[in-house]
Amino acid sequence: MANVRLEKINRIYNNVTAIEDISFEVPDGEFWVLLGPSGCGKSTILRTIAGLETATSGNLYINNRLVNEIPARQRDVAMVFQNYALYPHMSVAENLAFGLKMRQIEPQIIQERVHKVARSLSIDRLLNRKPKQLSGGQQQRVALGRAIVREPQVFLLDEPLSNLDAQLRDDTRAELKKLHQRLNITTVYVTHDQTEAMTLADKIVVLDQGKIQQIGDPQTVYAQPKNQMVATFLGNPPMNILPVTYGNSIFWIANQSFNCPLEIQEKINPKDRESFNLGIRPEHIELVTSNVNQQNLQLDSRKSNQALLSVEVDVIEPLGREILVRASLSVSDNSEFSQTVIQFLTPVEIRLKPGDRISIKLDLNHAIVFAPQTGETLYA
Repeated sequence: MANVRLEKINRIYNNVTAIEDISFEVPDGEFWVLLGPSGCGKSTILRTIAGLETATSGNLYINNRLVNEIPARQRDVAMVFQNYALYPHMSVAENLAFGLKMRQIEPQIIQERVHKVARSLSIDRLLNRKPKQLSGGQQQRVALGRAIVREPQVFLLDEPLSNLDAQLRDDTRAELKKLHQRLNITTVYVTHDQTEAMTLADKIVVLDQGKIQQIGDPQTVYAQPKNQMVATFLGNPPMNILPVTYGNSIFWIANQSFNCPLEIQEKINPKDRESFNLGIRPEHIELVTSNVNQQNLQLDSRKSNQALLSVEVDVIEPLGREILVRASLSVSDNSEFSQTVIQFLTPVEIRLKPGDRISIKLDLNHAIVFAPQTGETLYA
């Protein structure tokens, strides 16, 4: 096992910067996830660690050894690719043993390791089959086994679950977590799936446009995002972003208003007519049912950190145990505010239909305020 340290790594292709000033350290035995949208540079970072890409500048250390000039085969890392990359003419056992044979390990040791890993991944009954005789999930296990059997210092995984169906992806993700807990191998995992990142990672590195946006444990990154990109990328359904204007202790959004909590005012020190983006997650929005006294609720919301808004239902999406509602601000004109989408969840017993005008309550104790131009978090 080993730590992995990147110091100001840059990679430039034909005058185009793929990754810029990438610096972080994965401690020995931890599971780190590189998360971000397609094209953000996460796979380039992983391939640079593996030695399949060469950094334009910066230093890369594995187990405190500078490996910039060391070829991939000598870095003692194992990589699992998105497409599995199994040898089609070899059996499962031969695929598992291939890397060990290349290192001229004794045949008896190879056989012992192969059977041990095959049993741990529940593929011991498949050892004589060829890859074309396996399902996608079985092929993925073989690819994982081929990496594990080498007993590398570092385990690198490039979106290994993306080709699996939803149920198999969930099952394999759980198996991966148990596998890491058992083997305790330093792991760097690339994905654009925020559910994978949240459930697997000790730490998440959020990337966008080749730059690190935030590094932290999953709950911190989710609850205290450094900017609007991180906030909206993490969470399903994603965070709602509402354009608001401040004035005389009030936030205005189109022709509706609500009190700006005192702690937000003290933190961001807003000026009259200054604009902000207010972030609120769907789980912090509640439907106000018709049997609630609207006048009393309006008074209560003025006293507490709550906001009452009128919206129009656009789309209803049943999710089984709950319903996802997509609504827009209920305004009469065709301004930008009428296109502001608000998503929230309701119990299945509540019956709504497109076109309904409803009231929703926002819990501002969980609100996050962003600068509209830069996306920087001003209050969380």
